[in-house]
Amino acid sequence: KEARRWQDLVMLHKAGKIGRPDCQVPVSCDFNGQHICNWIADFVYLDMLTGKVVYEDVKSEVTRKLPVYRIKRKLVKALHGIEILET
Repeated sequence: KEARRWQDLVMLHKAGKIGRPDCQVPVSCDFNGQHICNWIADFVYLDMLTGKVVYEDVKSEVTRKLPVYRIKRKLVKALHGIEILET
């Protein structure tokens, strides 16, 4: 599923719809000088229509419900203001 999504993103990049696609981008979650965890975005790219950087994670219904993932999603939002696009 992740490999197919990467192919889609490459095509969108060639069409000029997104810019700077990258994969497996680490995001560090640190609080009060303490490292809590890392979250690794499956894909990061620039949406050329909105000008916003998109952080995307390919998830199945099962893994979306895992407690560790849900906590990391909340940490990334709280610490960095990053809203994860789940596909």
